Amino acid sequence: MACGFLLEIRRRTQSALLVIREASLQNLPADITVDPDRLEVRSGAACGEAALPPGVSLAPSSCRGLRRLPGDGLHLRLRLRDAPRAPELVYNLRERLKPQKNCIFYCQSCGDVIVKERKFLRVLPLPSENWSALVEEWCCHPNPFARSALHPQRDDCFLGDTFLLLNSRNQSCVLESPKCSSESEHHTSQNDSTSKSKENTRVICERCKTTLGETVSSDTVKYYVTEVIIWPSEENFSTVPRSQFIQSMVAQCLVELSSAKSTFRFTIKGDNGRIYILIWLLNSDTLLVESSGSSSSHGAFTLFGDNFMPSCGPSKMWNAVKVLYQPCIKNRNKDLADAWENDFGVHPLKFPSETCLELLLILSLSTASLPPSLQRMNSFQVAFLKM
Repeated sequence: MACGFLLEIRRRTQSALLVIREASLQNLPADITVDPDRLEVRSGAACGEAALPPGVSLAPSSCRGLRRLPGDGLHLRLRLRDAPRAPELVYNLRERLKPQKNCIFYCQSCGDVIVKERKFLRVLPLPSENWSALVEEWCCHPNPFARSALHPQRDDCFLGDTFLLLNSRNQSCVLESPKCSSESEHHTSQNDSTSKSKENTRVICERCKTTLGETVSSDTVKYYVTEVIIWPSEENFSTVPRSQFIQSMVAQCLVELSSAKSTFRFTIKGDNGRIYILIWLLNSDTLLVESSGSSSSHGAFTLFGDNFMPSCGPSKMWNAVKVLYQPCIKNRNKDLADAWENDFGVHPLKFPSETCLELLLILSLSTASLPPSLQRMNSFQVAFLKM
């Protein structure tokens, strides 16, 4: 019988929280053995064990805080002998998108080709979305950039927090604006002061009708990083499960922005201007190790669903971020959302509205799969996003 457990590791402190599943402790009393590379639960004639992934080595003598919580299982804290090496990211956009490299843009949802083989001479980061407002705060004269826009030239790619800007002239693009962007952006919020955003048109995948981005001007197209997947043209394309891809891209955005801007609170906004989720980044150095145990106990907290690990078998390790969040759909937490929107310490992240709902579902499923005692922190819900 396999032993089901959850191990939350903090790389910086080399410490860990171990939760042995309630399903593995049904017959008490039980003898629990913690070895550097495996766990064992023995109860009568039954014995369950689980091997830890390579690179994870526990220090059994450091075990402390042992307690059993009904519905959760057995909790204990311990230290690691060495800091484990972090696994590779599910998908790394910055590694895929480099100058002088041929690449192809695919629709992440269905795998259809969006932009045929393309080589960028320059891949440049964009300033934050509110850079123009900051210029007005610092300048004692009229904003010199008020009438200028940062649009890519031919063979340029501009990389924003959650999107890419491409020059659409003279490019071999499967989806042309008149062909794929016939749906006007009717959902723009009424309090949006700029009429230009209302004139923007959606860029929609011709095959699956997913919103990929929007046309910014006659020669500039914006693609959201959660909707397109970029692949080297010399490599065979392989798909990434949708929920896994969304988690990875959003988690990477949170980590990069928290490091660059020292901000840890984010609003998740849709392309209709509405706030869907409030996210507070708690930990960005988390490694998660989980074994679901026997298939009969698979229904109890499996963090990332069937797409992320088998129903039973060896334990697996992932990079992850730990977040606190509040849903804001149907006017929930409206006062808090309004306060965060007016707080300069909160960074907005914009995605297609459908993707915001997908992200909220992923967070909710992650929360529901955690032990009950770990699902909430004060008034916020707790979740993990796999990278």
